[in-house]
Parts: sequence; C-alpha cells; structure tokens
Amino acid sequence: MLEIGSGMGETTIEIAKAHPEADFVAVEVHGPGVGSLLNAVEREKLANVRIIRHDALDVLEQMIADESLAAIHLFFPDPWPKKRHHKRRLVQPEFAALAARKLADGGILHAATDWPDYAEQMAEVFARILEPARQGFVERPVTKFEARGRRLGHAITELFFRKGAQR
Repeated sequence: MLEIGSGMGETTIEIAKAHPEADFVAVEVHGPGVGSLLNAVEREKLANVRIIRHDALDVLEQMIADESLAAIHLFFPDPWPKKRHHKRRLVQPEFAALAARKLADGGILHAATDWPDYAEQMAEVFARILEPARQGFVERPVTKFEARGRRLGHAITELFFRKGAQR
C-alpha cells in the first residue's frame, strides 16, 4: 500500500497499527512530517511501515514496480485552489495513468478531498482509466486536513476506484 503525502503521519500510523499484515510505504517531501512519522514508527514499534522522503511522481516512476501495489491512498492532496494554479494539482491524466500502471489487478485507489472542484476533477480523471469501487483497501481515519475542512463547513468527498481488466 502506498500513501502519497503522509503529512505528519498520524493517518499512516493509525492504518498501519490496524493492519499489521499489510506493508505500507509513505511518501512525503516535508522534512518535519517525515521526522514525525519516523518517531511514531519507532514509538509504536511498527515493522510494516517504510518512508520515502521524495517527490511522489519520481517515486512512482522510478521506485515502484508496475502492478505491485494493492492500494494507493491520496488523502487531501494540496488543492491549489486558485484557478491559475490548477495545473499544479497532482491529479492530472498523466498521474492517473502512472498510478493505474502501478496498481495490481484489483488494486484500489482511494482519494479524499474537501474541495468540491478538485473532487470533480479527480473523479473525471480517475474514471477515464479505473473502474469505480464501493470501498477502499482499509477504512480511512479522520485526518488533520479533514477535521479542519469540517470545521470550515466543507463537505468531504471520498473517491474509490479499482483496477480491473485492461480497457
């Protein structure tokens, strides 16, 4: 299971503790987040979490074998809310194709956001290449960004897609 943008690692730790049978790779570029996650992995004595401090696109392209992931988690990625910055959003057709290539058959892509226009964009982009799914690989705990979004009155959108037979 690959988590893109693990932040400070709270969600990663919670999921990894609940699923010791699964192996998790957390990708994060923010140094303090990586440090926080490393400390939590040590404190909780988790043997099923690996951490990569690097750009997620590079990790997917160069470090993850095709058809090797049971799941990809993308929880509350940077929404780049200004229209002129939408091109910086992670979820673009090229990313979706790369993510789909890395998922094993039956693998799940689970995304969540509190930005309605980004939810629409993600749904459109992922639906072009993956099949809709009813649920994720694991139940997602509440993230810090979700809690903040709810306090601001934002609706949370959960998106689930499955890699099926090749189209």
